[in-house]
Amino acid sequence: MMVMSVSVPWNLLPDEISPEWVNKGDNIWQLTAATFVGLQSVPGLVILYGSIVKKKWALNSAFMALYAFAAVVVCWVGWCYQMSFGESMFPFLGRPNVALGQKFLVRRAFAGEFPSATMVFFQLMFAAITLILIAGALLGRMNFRAWMLFVPLWLTFSYTVCAFSIWSTRGWLYKLGLIDYSGGFVIHLSSGVAGFTAACWVGPRAIKDRERFPPNNILLMLAGAGLLWMGWTGFNGGDPYTVSIDASLAVLNTHVCTAMSLLTWLFLDILFFGKPSVIGATQGMITGLVCITPAAGVVQGWAAIIMGMMSGSIPWYTMMVLHKEIKVLKHVDDTMAVFHTHAMAGCLGGILVGFFADPKLCRLFYQVQDWQYYTGLAYGILNGRAKEGFKQMGVQLLGIVFVILLNVTTTTIVCLLVRAIVPLRLHEDDLQVGDDAVHGEVAYALWGDGQTLVDTANDTNLTFEKNNHEWSNVQLKASSGV
Repeated sequence: MMVMSVSVPWNLLPDEISPEWVNKGDNIWQLTAATFVGLQSVPGLVILYGSIVKKKWALNSAFMALYAFAAVVVCWVGWCYQMSFGESMFPFLGRPNVALGQKFLVRRAFAGEFPSATMVFFQLMFAAITLILIAGALLGRMNFRAWMLFVPLWLTFSYTVCAFSIWSTRGWLYKLGLIDYSGGFVIHLSSGVAGFTAACWVGPRAIKDRERFPPNNILLMLAGAGLLWMGWTGFNGGDPYTVSIDASLAVLNTHVCTAMSLLTWLFLDILFFGKPSVIGATQGMITGLVCITPAAGVVQGWAAIIMGMMSGSIPWYTMMVLHKEIKVLKHVDDTMAVFHTHAMAGCLGGILVGFFADPKLCRLFYQVQDWQYYTGLAYGILNGRAKEGFKQMGVQLLGIVFVILLNVTTTTIVCLLVRAIVPLRLHEDDLQVGDDAVHGEVAYALWGDGQTLVDTANDTNLTFEKNNHEWSNVQLKASSGV
């Protein structure tokens, strides 16, 4: 039997490697939850984006997501984590600093009974998926080099401000008592608004692509969507930073709301269009996941069902009806409709949690006993504390306004800065070709699918074609009895 030796850093004592304050169960769950969230991006959204677009954009769309994930990892540990959760530099932003120092990583995180290394990893997954969601609005025409610049700039100047203001205990909106359980504001409202704004600056897809943009593989799209749905177990279940009753409630509410939203969207598609749409059901799934996110662990199950019905109907109405009537929505080419599925659904969830938030569950999550904070309007009226309920609703609305203004402003500045360096949009000739023009590669290199043959005796492709032709003749003769 071979005994494996464990390498211990020379300057760490055994009790420092696993100190008493580390809760092994919490640490395991937090790392697992972070991995679930990571799988939503890679491979979840990579697969979903690569399959829901036109075939000629499959590779580029998937690669935009993969690149964003890798770029965020480096920026996050380099300076963005500390800007989001570190020492305060302004009421809305932390001080830039590296998050890779050994002394920092092994000490206790700002919340939870696990090391900072675990917290850095967990929060990294949230930052990464936010940028990938923005990419959904830009598929099929953004210059990849421009995207390479956009990702670190937007992460640095927009995401960190939102995260610090709302999630850091030093942030000004956190101190006001804004409820954003797991990112309805920081991730979904931000990505929806930023994606829509960036799409406005980048410009629309080619005319033919806007007129007809069929998915190249709906079954594969469903696989990506399934990873997204199941990964949300870690997305919302990991935010109490502990293995608790609240985490269990958040996970259950997530799936209940999502299922209700999907069914509501499906019912409306059948009622008004006569056919159950697979893509429509997927959109309903996403709006349900987004809507419950700011409320997952602080609302009761019955409220999650109501939120699911509203998230499956209100974004459906804005996408299917208002989108065709409002000039600005028609003008901006939002490829994956992130404005409706993330901005609208995130905004809806932020308002509904201000109404349905249960003060008892909020006190369990936020560890506070003061009634003036975290009291949903419905419970405030029911318990004779309407003033606190209206105050909470006001804070939620203030948070929505802040996130919208921040992302419209910073996204515009970032796009203008990038445009001064490289074009935001691909050249018209490249738009007609797609993946092959941008990357020199294609997603589906199938025989006879646009490839040209060189008519030479030594050409392998030609030889293959001749052999294939001869074999077809043999089969034809056999079937005809010759």
